[in-house]
Amino acid sequence: MAEFTMELNDEQKVVRDWLHGFAADVIRPAAAEWDEREETPWPVIQEAAKVGIYSLDFYAQQYFDPTGLGIPMAMEELFWGDAGIALSIVGTGLAAVGVLANGTEEQIGTWIPQMYGDAGDVKVAAFCSSEPDAGSDVASMRTRAVYDEAKDEWVLNGTKTWATNGGIANVHVVVAVVDAELGSKGQASFIVPPKTPGLSQGQKFKKHGIRASHTAEVILDNVRVPGSCLLGGKEKLDARLARAREKAEKDGVGVPPAGGRGSVKNAAMATFEASRPAVGAMAVGTARAAYEVALEYARTREQFGRPIIDNQGVAFQLADMRTSIDAARLLVWRASWMATSGKPFTAAEGSMSKLFASETAKKVTAQAVQILGGNGYTREYPVERMHRDSAIYTIFEGTSEIQRLVIARTLAGMPIR
Repeated sequence: MAEFTMELNDEQKVVRDWLHGFAADVIRPAAAEWDEREETPWPVIQEAAKVGIYSLDFYAQQYFDPTGLGIPMAMEELFWGDAGIALSIVGTGLAAVGVLANGTEEQIGTWIPQMYGDAGDVKVAAFCSSEPDAGSDVASMRTRAVYDEAKDEWVLNGTKTWATNGGIANVHVVVAVVDAELGSKGQASFIVPPKTPGLSQGQKFKKHGIRASHTAEVILDNVRVPGSCLLGGKEKLDARLARAREKAEKDGVGVPPAGGRGSVKNAAMATFEASRPAVGAMAVGTARAAYEVALEYARTREQFGRPIIDNQGVAFQLADMRTSIDAARLLVWRASWMATSGKPFTAAEGSMSKLFASETAKKVTAQAVQILGGNGYTREYPVERMHRDSAIYTIFEGTSEIQRLVIARTLAGMPIR
């Protein structure tokens, strides 16, 4: 187990500088165009694939970094470039994490490579959990998966929403209910292979921010997938469901609590818990980018015969911005190191990191707009886009309100639903 450190090693610094160069030279120059077009920036993804950033090998190297800092470092640098384009580059990772968190070694080896494709034929993947009536309340999920034993197939029906890459993905990972009586413990994750009949894209959303990232509904109409597409396998699922039913009977309730003393047991929540520090790192990248623009502007913009940074009102804002960014990064790094080291989140440290970093990004980008004044409110300066992008961090993969709920219930020793 690696010791916790606040200093990147030499190899990590090389990777960081490489990613920063790509973000500065490729992502940033394209950011405004793809934000306006509100389309997936395939040329940028292809460039990322050519240099090895958009690849299974790269993310595997960062994911298995023994210090735990590989993924947050990578996320911060890419999202420093632009949140919308960066999410298009890394959005496949959430589906990959869903397979890593719930799948067998064979499923991991089979499906994750198909999520990325290669430099000559780039693919993307989608993780489908949220529904029109089941966002924060994952236990209210209505998408059903019914096992057809005669054909060894699962039949999926329902509608998913807010799916990054939904409908355009090569591979979809879908969370569905297999036993409605068990609440969130009666859910499982399924792979929907490419070109499976019955899966279609519904509404594509026109968003406030991260507009270069494709977000859409996914409609499942009698979608049949082989039994081998149940992540983890049926034997494991049957055993888990049996334990849940037994516990429900012992507790004398129809629906068992969703985990014990802050644990996370259902498929969707397991994926989100694993990815929350990474989302925190994305927020740190956006916040840092806005702070740097505001700092440079304050140094060069003159009013009343002097740079505006000489005014205490501006200087103190910048001091608070930098302090919050550094604090957010430390919380993200701590949670990432804990996850890699196998240390349990006894105080919901993963949710803490996402909560603080997300709120920091919203506040810092708003302060950056204020420091730039009228210029900050126009699309001539990137802080306007960064401010719009930052709003997503307090919403997706668990709102700030849900993060606070998770933290509070964990501290109180109560189950997380």
